[in-house]
Amino acid sequence: MITKPKTITADTYPLKAIAFLLITFGCLQVPFVALAYETGGPEDGGYVISDEDRAKIMAALPEAAPASPKQPRKLLIFDVNVVYGGHPSRFYANLAFQEMGKKTGAFEVVISRDPAVFEKETLSQFDAVFLNNTVGNQFTDPKLRQNLLEFVYGGGGLMGVHGTAVAFWDWDGGGDDWPEFGRMLGGRGARHREAQEKCFMKMDSPGHPLLASFPNEGFELSDEFFRVGDPYSRDRVRVLFSIDNEKTDLSAKPPEREDEDYAAAWVRHYGRGRVFYTTFGHNPHQFWDPALLQFYLAAAQFALGDLEAPTIPSARLTPAIAAQEELGWNLGIVAYTFHKYTLFETIEKTDELGLAYLGGLDFQKVGGGIDKNFNADLTDEELKAIRIKLDDAGVRMLTCFYSVIPGDEEGCRKVFEFARKMGIQTLISEPPQEALDTIEGFCNDYDIDLALHNHDQKASPNYWSPEAVMKVCKERGPHIGVCADMGYWMRSGIDPVAAVGVIGNRLFEVQMHDLNELSPEGHDVPWGTGVGRTRAFLEEVFRQGIKPRMFGLEYSDDWLDSMPEVEESARFFDTVTLDLAK
Repeated sequence: MITKPKTITADTYPLKAIAFLLITFGCLQVPFVALAYETGGPEDGGYVISDEDRAKIMAALPEAAPASPKQPRKLLIFDVNVVYGGHPSRFYANLAFQEMGKKTGAFEVVISRDPAVFEKETLSQFDAVFLNNTVGNQFTDPKLRQNLLEFVYGGGGLMGVHGTAVAFWDWDGGGDDWPEFGRMLGGRGARHREAQEKCFMKMDSPGHPLLASFPNEGFELSDEFFRVGDPYSRDRVRVLFSIDNEKTDLSAKPPEREDEDYAAAWVRHYGRGRVFYTTFGHNPHQFWDPALLQFYLAAAQFALGDLEAPTIPSARLTPAIAAQEELGWNLGIVAYTFHKYTLFETIEKTDELGLAYLGGLDFQKVGGGIDKNFNADLTDEELKAIRIKLDDAGVRMLTCFYSVIPGDEEGCRKVFEFARKMGIQTLISEPPQEALDTIEGFCNDYDIDLALHNHDQKASPNYWSPEAVMKVCKERGPHIGVCADMGYWMRSGIDPVAAVGVIGNRLFEVQMHDLNELSPEGHDVPWGTGVGRTRAFLEEVFRQGIKPRMFGLEYSDDWLDSMPEVEESARFFDTVTLDLAK
């Protein structure tokens, strides 16, 4: 149960000084209180938590974590405030997270206020970063910022509460000093009403793993609730809960947003990274409430990578997408379908189709003013432009076909660095056998899979059939698997349904096709209208409990005008998955 908080006043805290900063966000002026605290130990940043409050936190700690850690986890907490004196609640959060980690065995906490912790080698020791109520411009070194960005986009976790929405914000009139941080977090701004505003929270994602401690009917809570602004959008984030405008009296002031959408917590992926944010956290009582601590523990395990949780943006949640989430299946466009267009145009077409995923292609032109192919020769600024294009569309790139992954260490590292920076989880290629040892080593180092692709027997003698490719995979570790091109299988006389049993869980991606005839001359037709037994194939994958990284929608016909057929194929997949999820 959400406990009723006590009234918090300035007299509650041992203050040396109180100063007021007037900060302008758009048309609304918001008062902030800058606080200076009695000197304490280095662990608590100089703030002393009373024995009474410490006991409340200890009594409210969850008994167990919702998920078992896959490996020992380390959570970095960074709670620096700049110019603004800071929220006392951040010290309560530090203590609560430290003790939750210890009691449940879910993670180890390291607290730092030194920006040097964001040096690449140091940051790599952690599984997630918790920017704990970080108000102001924490650090401006572009290298450290790039390190944090790449850490998250490449698969790390990021947590934020309350004031994190105005982290990397220049209080001296400069405003947002790092716009991509706001994109990564999912929203910006600190418009709020009173510090003890009472609001009823509506469950926007009932049944979500992070919400197990709350009733599906919602709950009432008192805190200082931010109304975040751009780049917040339900097209980008999965809203967990929001202020219920029907059950909360908001009439005392004009709406802070034109759409009156006041999300209070969300999750998302930024690239491969797992991101959580809540506007909660202004008041210390948040961190001795049992239900909220269970919520924060679940959020931490999500960010750390141990608690699986859906993140498809709320606005994309059609019944079919929800069914695919339940199945653990991801339908995405294979860029080869639109290789006559640029990557930017392909992203737009993926968005137009209502799909959330994309598989890249290393010989496709990028577009958007970038006259290069999508490969490891792109600069960091060019990769940033692609990240932003993907984010604007609400699309994630899960996989990428890379024609030639070099067998030498320097060349191989360059490709894997590119994949890491783009949040790619699976590289697809047909490397020579002698290069596999080197490539597999980088797969292990970067936690990126290699899916071995097939053409016909002449072009792919080692990978062309399920038996041939599995002979290679069985000698390799879990990062080496299969990207099955069903079109080449069927043209070679291979039954895709039977092939599923041969490959099993090594099926990392399927490039799905349906053909007009089972012959070397067969050409693509919309899924379910040809002779490819597409429904039977999907039913067999479901029966065996296989969850490929992506079901790739690859349509290899009528290159410049295939959108109607591609859309028909996507809707066929929707129909089948709705049936399977019943």
